[in-house]
Amino acid sequence: MTKPLFSLFPEVSSKEWKQKIQSDLKGADYNETLIWQSNEGINVKPFYHQDMLENVSTKAIPNTPWNICQTIFVQHIDVANGIAISALNNGAESIKFIIPNDSVSVDDLLKDIDLKKTTIYFEVQFLSKSFAKKITNLGGNNQIIIQTDIIGNLARTGNWFSNLSADHDAFTNIVKLSNTATIDTSLYQNAGANMVQQLAYALAHTNEYFNYLNEQLSTSEKQTFKTVFQIAIGSNYFFEIAKIRALRVLYQALAADYGFNTTCHIFAVPTKRNKTIYDYNTNMLRTTTECMSAILGGANTIYNMPYDAIYHKSNEFGDRIARNQLLILKHESYFDQVKNPAEGSYYMETLTDQLAEKGLELFKDIETNGGFLKQLKDGIIQRKIKESANKEQAQFDAGKITLLGTNKHPNKADKMADELELFPFVKTQARKTLIAPIIERRLAENMEQDRLQTEQ
Repeated sequence: MTKPLFSLFPEVSSKEWKQKIQSDLKGADYNETLIWQSNEGINVKPFYHQDMLENVSTKAIPNTPWNICQTIFVQHIDVANGIAISALNNGAESIKFIIPNDSVSVDDLLKDIDLKKTTIYFEVQFLSKSFAKKITNLGGNNQIIIQTDIIGNLARTGNWFSNLSADHDAFTNIVKLSNTATIDTSLYQNAGANMVQQLAYALAHTNEYFNYLNEQLSTSEKQTFKTVFQIAIGSNYFFEIAKIRALRVLYQALAADYGFNTTCHIFAVPTKRNKTIYDYNTNMLRTTTECMSAILGGANTIYNMPYDAIYHKSNEFGDRIARNQLLILKHESYFDQVKNPAEGSYYMETLTDQLAEKGLELFKDIETNGGFLKQLKDGIIQRKIKESANKEQAQFDAGKITLLGTNKHPNKADKMADELELFPFVKTQARKTLIAPIIERRLAENMEQDRLQTEQ
């Protein structure tokens, strides 16, 4: 064959496509019929074309291999170690230990784990230079990541660990030992922030650290610095893919300005916001598509939340099912074989650019008005998230957002009152805080509480 196949067909511009669609609509309004607007204010069109990418400014997103993570809360060291070994023997490639206090023996916790092959995350729920030193003394292994987020703790609890000055001093010491900082943006998503807010708050949150560490770290330390974003992934499939890609673009620009390493590490988990206690098996469907978004968006590490995590204590069955979902995606669906599958899609490239632009605009507004910490102190961030959450809640209550088995096709025979090992609803208690904490809340909570009352 001497002639290229597609040279036989004339090119069709986006303008010509739109004219054809308008003709086929037979008088119906194009915008009202085929364009819908997301909660982020982005108009989603019925088609995307190459000539729409002329003004897209986002740079190419690097390919990122991903690994399967198992998260373990360390209550008893031997039990936690056993769970970790079992998970690694059954498909997990990295382990995240949540450390509640500094009495945990790191050596005992990590015994029999090959640190040369396994990435270990330590989410430390306290500030301790000595504990961080124990971890970094394990050979200076790059596979070990200490996750410390003092601003995230302030946003979540309303208080510093100690106070602003002491927390920043301890944070600096830990960063100098580990050369790593974590920005936990999952709180914002789980509390109801839209994607533009999540991106802007992630950037503003990071900027607070960079602004402080800029004078604390040497040029060489900044070039090897590792920034870890912990993010929550929702059910808006394509938007979530674009959100992760936009986060990398925005972080790259911010880090370059400060002279920090422009490559970040993204740790992704499914959102809690759309999870339900009734018809709980549908949670597996939700987490599967959310993990798919995380993979296609370019997350480095993915922990899949078990289907029963919001109402059951951690258990082997739930962990195994959650891990197997990722194993199927990796080894049977071959989601690790294609490099940057979202790259080149007119829709994904446009969506990535729009989210990045809107996120950057909001970030600039935050910085113009005093920065992230000031707006947290003034309650502006909390108010904006609450406004977004209330809008989404109203959509759910009106049936515009569907959660199968809860507000759509509920199983009236489904009884859950005797199944609750954990309290799956927001608890409010009076306590003194420096700022109003940001509260995570699921969409289905009110409806589920009403149903539970009828079971009594």
